[in-house]
Amino acid sequence: STGLLWVPVHLHRTLLGIISVLLSVKKCPYIRYQSSSEMAKRLAEKVREVLSKESNSFDFRQETSPVLLILDRRDDPVTPLLNQWTYQAMVHELLTINNNRVNLSHVKGISKELKEVVLSAEHDEFYANNLYHNFGEIGQTIKELMDEFQKKVKKHQKVESIADMKTFLETYPLFKKLSGTVSKHVTVVGELSSLVERHHLLQVSELEQELGCQTDHSVQLQKVKELINSQQIQEIDMVRLVMLYALHYEKYANNDINGLMSLLKSKGVSEKNVKLIHNILEYSGINTRQNNLFDRESVAKITKKLFKGLSGIDNIYTQHTPLLNETLEDLIKGKLSSQTYPYLGNTIISKRPQDIIVFIIGGTTYEESLTVYNLNKQNLGVKIILGGTTVHNSQSFLEEIQCATSGILSKYKHNH
Repeated sequence: STGLLWVPVHLHRTLLGIISVLLSVKKCPYIRYQSSSEMAKRLAEKVREVLSKESNSFDFRQETSPVLLILDRRDDPVTPLLNQWTYQAMVHELLTINNNRVNLSHVKGISKELKEVVLSAEHDEFYANNLYHNFGEIGQTIKELMDEFQKKVKKHQKVESIADMKTFLETYPLFKKLSGTVSKHVTVVGELSSLVERHHLLQVSELEQELGCQTDHSVQLQKVKELINSQQIQEIDMVRLVMLYALHYEKYANNDINGLMSLLKSKGVSEKNVKLIHNILEYSGINTRQNNLFDRESVAKITKKLFKGLSGIDNIYTQHTPLLNETLEDLIKGKLSSQTYPYLGNTIISKRPQDIIVFIIGGTTYEESLTVYNLNKQNLGVKIILGGTTVHNSQSFLEEIQCATSGILSKYKHNH
């Protein structure tokens, strides 16, 4: 979208995408949308238009009352700004997944066949099984995969008789496939590890999580300044930390957004990137959002997180849960506010929905797809499908913000 409204051609393309999904899953849903978003309302109306015009095509026998929920990325700008620590999300954040392909041609000494690798859950069992595992677990799993491979290599070295050769040739295609899988994932995980180390991403991520999940202004401000001054982190990571700080403390009387912007400039951060701090407030400042992102952490949640941390699986790097998690939990329980997320038309269904299709205008993320995966696992009988205008990593999200806010007269003054 240019500015913060639909470009007709994009609206049409999005509409076609949603309609084709509804036809393929054979659902004619009730439509709910985010009331604070003009774009969500517009898309909802367009979908309804098609459903009534083409009512014959949508005359499905439905046991349940499916819901199409249309949301706007501007309500949760935090999720796409964060570093990720589950395999699929991390690969997209640090290496970018494009049509299931990852470009590794920049990796030093990379062999020809690994310059571009395909990561597809349909064709790669290891990837399918580890999509949502965190990085610590992946290291262990890769080691097991390597061990299994070594065992098979040893076995194949003992080709002594004709029968052995026959067995070897029969199992060779599987062996070759396993060999390709091992070398691909070892390379990808190796590259992720070196990026994490080189750019001090554990430190960056810990502070991002604090800014997203806890309120402690002076301590966090100090930490942001220290990391920027350390000269150890990338320009883009400095900028993201200041963006998270600005989103969190925008209305805080003593905030030092301008001071941090000046600090970025003094470190040689480009004008375009410094401007992103104001861009994100234009795109998704406190007056735009209908949910207060930063007051969601109740005491119960924080203590739950501390205990989680002790078990070692979910730790300080994965405290954050996307707003989508809460929205969908409320929808599943039948508690989602019909003021904030009205139905289109005069319908209100009291039955809890079992089939939910959620679509995020402005793009979704792999962290949100992990949320949907977990909700599907936890709620038997509920099936959620997630879609969006794109799947963002922080880089593409920053580009989107720049496009969306270019040409808007800024409310924010930058004191030089």
